[in-house]
Amino acid sequence: MKVNVLWIVAAAGLALVGCNKAESPAEVQHDVTDARADAQRDVADAQADARENMADAQKDVADAQADHDPKDVADQAQQASETGAKNDYKVAVAQAEATHKIAAEKCEAVSGDAQRDCKDRADRDLEAAKRAAEQRRDGSG
Repeated sequence: MKVNVLWIVAAAGLALVGCNKAESPAEVQHDVTDARADAQRDVADAQADARENMADAQKDVADAQADHDPKDVADQAQQASETGAKNDYKVAVAQAEATHKIAAEKCEAVSGDAQRDCKDRADRDLEAAKRAAEQRRDGSG
């Protein structure tokens, strides 16, 4: 039993030591390339969803216009505007997360405190980008 505890403690210690260890340049490049590909797909998906949502909203406006209902036209136009703002937010967040994913992978090229600082900076940049997107969405930016 005592031996098992020592093995667990040793394994945990080794895991912690490896957390801030720099990867080889080839590993970093491979990971960055994968992150870029994932990021491009994520942003493209968000943009496609936004286009689809906006097309639906514009169709609703057109339908209201065809029905000659001014109140419904105004309501649908307002909803389309809100849909546009939500879509812009979702795309901006997807772009920010994509940038973050790539930046975090690049941080693997350094070790120790420099790696931690790099990842912290990437996290701060992500949060700032999300806040800016929220402000634009909410009309206060």
